[in-house]
Amino acid sequence: MNNRELQVAALENGTSIDHIPSDHLFKVVSLLGIEDLKNRVTIGFNLDSKKMGTKGIIKIADKFFEEDEINRISLIAPTVNLNIIRNYEVVEKKKVSLPDLLKGLVRCNNPKCITNNEPMATRFQVIDKKSVSLQCKYCEMKTKKEDIVLL
Repeated sequence: MNNRELQVAALENGTSIDHIPSDHLFKVVSLLGIEDLKNRVTIGFNLDSKKMGTKGIIKIADKFFEEDEINRISLIAPTVNLNIIRNYEVVEKKKVSLPDLLKGLVRCNNPKCITNNEPMATRFQVIDKKSVSLQCKYCEMKTKKEDIVLL
């Protein structure tokens, strides 16, 4: 007899966000505005993971993410996998990755930057994807992961 059981319920249709570092799980929840959704949401925290030790998982019924939402996730949890589920089957797997250019997602930390003084979208070049380091396309100020302020 197999003593293994599912730690998180199956999802009929929607998105599963898996391999979230446990210490970033609730940042992802907040970042995506999940607390405001009317959809059924399952959140698993500190689940066992062979790769990570512990991980978080979020399953959202009948929700499929847009590209800009996925980009937001990659800023704080670049190891995340997105699974698109239809009729209880994974029909698509996406590995979240940081794009080369971020538009309108991050605030520039330079108070003199034009983006903080004029109504315009920010633009950041990703200069280091591994450690998450960004450079403003307007004022050229560099921002490290720990200093990123999301819009």
